[in-house]
Amino acid sequence: MNFDLKTYLDKRKTWVDKALAEIFDPSAEPRELYEAMTYSLTAGGKRIRPILMMATYEIFQEDGRDILPFACAMEMVHTYSLIHDDLPAMDDDDLRRGKPTCHKVYGDAMAILAGDGLLTEAFNLIANGAETSEWPADIRLSALGELASAAGTKGMVGGQAMDILSEHKSVGVETVRFIHSHKTAALIRASVRMGAILGKAGANDLETLSRYGQSIGVAFQIVDDILDIEGNTELLGKEAGSDDKLEKATYPHVVGMAESRREATQLIQTAKESIAVYGERALPLKGIADLILARNT
Repeated sequence: MNFDLKTYLDKRKTWVDKALAEIFDPSAEPRELYEAMTYSLTAGGKRIRPILMMATYEIFQEDGRDILPFACAMEMVHTYSLIHDDLPAMDDDDLRRGKPTCHKVYGDAMAILAGDGLLTEAFNLIANGAETSEWPADIRLSALGELASAAGTKGMVGGQAMDILSEHKSVGVETVRFIHSHKTAALIRASVRMGAILGKAGANDLETLSRYGQSIGVAFQIVDDILDIEGNTELLGKEAGSDDKLEKATYPHVVGMAESRREATQLIQTAKESIAVYGERALPLKGIADLILARNT
């Protein structure tokens, strides 16, 4: 099979971008709130999480566009997390995706509310959206459960809390693994699991794909740690070196660059091996895994 990863990703990114742009009416009231939500949601980005969801779904079903509302909900939760992550009380970043962060444009209070709005509207989209109402209630409930669990205190929020608590401290690699597994990998793993659930995958498939999602999720954050040291602000679209300023608990700081690269490489290999059983149907997932390791943004 002649598979072109770039074409695959570009097509699905276009689907997601168009769907996201249509979720909110930026002229609705309170106008500034909707403007702030739309500003961050449509500011660009690779859309890795929604594309992972669609790519997993397409292992079992035909067309990833079937699950666009669920994919958009995932991206809304991810975007909320970025808005809050950038706030002065958190990482205090001025740039995100090459543009001023939400709080730099709309102020801290409106940025907090924009994040809150995106988070809650993501769940509303799945629970009450016109396009999701045709899905069986049990499948919608399972998808909601995956997203809630991954975004909450046992997932992303818990990882972010540990990240903040570990700043300016000497921590071991197990703490860093906890942070990466919860703060970053949880949503990535949930994206894959939601795609499998919506595709009506069996229990064994769900377990296999969970391993893939966990592996690429941790690898994604290790590469992010490396890029924060070796990358540049223009390419990254956010300020390079911010982890060092805050003395964050990262892989390079705890185990060094060489071991960080080795672990990321091993995780990607594990991820690809875990989905080999799906053959050509898994080519998009394999390609995304390789892209995560090779990325420079």
